[in-house]
This record gives sequence, C-alpha cells and structure tokens, in this order.
Amino acid sequence: MNATTTRGALLAALACVLVGGSFTANSVLGDYPYAGGQFLRYALACLLLVPVAGKGAVGRLRALTSRQWARLALLAAVGMVGFNLAVIAAERTAEPAVPGVFVGCAPVAVAVLVPLLDGRRPQRVVLYGSLLVAVGAFTVQGWGRTDGTGIAFSVCALAGEVGFAVLAVPVLRPLGPRLLSATVCAVAALESAAAGLLVDGAGWLRRPDTVETAALLWQAVVVTVVGFVCWYVGMQRIGAERATLFSGLIPVAAACTAPLVGTGSYGPAQAAGSALVGLGVALGSGALRRAERKRAPRGRAFRGNGRRESRGVRVPETPE
Repeated sequence: MNATTTRGALLAALACVLVGGSFTANSVLGDYPYAGGQFLRYALACLLLVPVAGKGAVGRLRALTSRQWARLALLAAVGMVGFNLAVIAAERTAEPAVPGVFVGCAPVAVAVLVPLLDGRRPQRVVLYGSLLVAVGAFTVQGWGRTDGTGIAFSVCALAGEVGFAVLAVPVLRPLGPRLLSATVCAVAALESAAAGLLVDGAGWLRRPDTVETAALLWQAVVVTVVGFVCWYVGMQRIGAERATLFSGLIPVAAACTAPLVGTGSYGPAQAAGSALVGLGVALGSGALRRAERKRAPRGRAFRGNGRRESRGVRVPETPE
C-alpha cells in the first residue's frame, strides 16, 4: 500500500470513527427540534468550511451544470438531512441496533452500485470484504425489537448512507473535498430550514441549552467539518467502494464509546464483530494481499515462463 492509498484509508477510517462516536451527542438532542438542530449544524459547518474551500471556488461553482446542482441537492437531502431523519424516525419504534444493522450493509450496496454505474464489474475482493464488514457490524450491534415502520425507516437510512457515497462520486472531482463539503452543508442547511418551517412552523428553531450547544458544536465542528473533509479526501484517494468499507467502523466506534457514558457495554460479541470488520476492511482494501507479497521469499522467485531470478539478478535459462 503506497503513501497515497494509506493516507486515504486512514482518513476514511477517521471519518467513520468520528461518526460512530457522535452517537453520544445525538442522545442528548432528543428534545431539540430536529430540523432546527440540522440547520444549526450544517450552517455553522459551512461557515467554517468556506475560508478553506480553496482558490477559484466561485468559478468552480459557476461551472457546475444544472444536473450537477440537482445531484448536490439530492446528496444533501438523501445522504444528510434524510439519513439523520430516517435514523431518528426508525428509533421511535425500533431499538437503535436495527437501523445500525441496515446501515452496516452500505458497503455491500456501494461495492455493487458504484462499478455498475461506472460501466464495470464489481470487484470480487471488495465485495467479499464488504460482506465481512456487514456481518461484523451485525455482530457488534445484534438485533433489537422493531416493527414494520422501524424496518421501513431503517431501509431509508441505508439508502441515505449509500447515497452519501454514490451521489458524491461525479461531483467530487470538479469541486474537491473541501468545496464539496462546504457546498453540501450550505444546501443541507437550506433544506433543513425549509423542512422545519413546513413541519414545525414557528417552533422549528429555539435557543439550545448548554448541553445541547456542546452537542451541536461537536457535530458541526468535529463530525461535519473534520469528518466530511476526511471522508471525501479518503474517497478521492481510494475510491468510493473501498472508502465505504470503513463505514463498518461506525458501529464499532459507537460500541467502544457507549460504556464511557453508560449507554451500553463492550463484550465478547462486540470484540468478535470488531475483528470481523477489521478483517473485511483488510481484505477489501487489498491490505492482506500486499502483506502476503511482502512476506514472500525474496531469495528466489520463479516466473511462469521458466526464467529464474535470484535477489533481483536474472539468471540465464538452461538451454532445452
């Protein structure tokens, strides 16, 4: 694994760990208006991202086509506002593990959809790795009580997680990670405000208390600004299929941080699931194959055409 792919993998992993750890912040925002909280989160994140969006940001935005703007609006609606709303709605009639299990299947869906949309076949090693990640995520979280409504909203959450990766692929190159993050945050803030006015009316936004303010700041600064940029930089370097493998770290990070605030425990099932996620990531990213090549004997290597090499020095063939 070269320096570029290693850095991309580490950034994608960091982004997913931050998202997993943010579940603690979500737990203290249960009484705050959903749309208002999303508006504050994404508006603040946009303001922080604009100064680091890079030179020529306005020109790059003007160069976008109407189709690309529509994709950005859909990315914000499905992968950000819609995803968070689906998770909250699912948890009203289902235990948190249920939407978590569905979201854990996102690597499988992305491993199939991204190459098909690009006109190529899915890579077997990535698909096998994503299946291991999905099984590991299920093992970490288990299965909880639910009903038909909870399952339906959990499927919507899965669609949102998949959309967050798939919809970003065509606009990542022209905008870059930082400008893309700033733009979708601005769009998501506008969409949240519109949804809040339609659903909650005048009560869609209120002044948060001290605990809610801290949670919103964590989500805006750490999870959104740092997490989004790391995620899209990682996706840019290793591709959407391999980057989404690291989403299996979301339930692992949530399980590791839950005991710190007394909302869960970390036991043998969580440890086994974490190991499966790690194995799936290593397999799908190609790290296992590269490790095997490094462990291969360097003294002599044989090629299929009969030539023999010794420590990089080619040895002439014996005449037949």
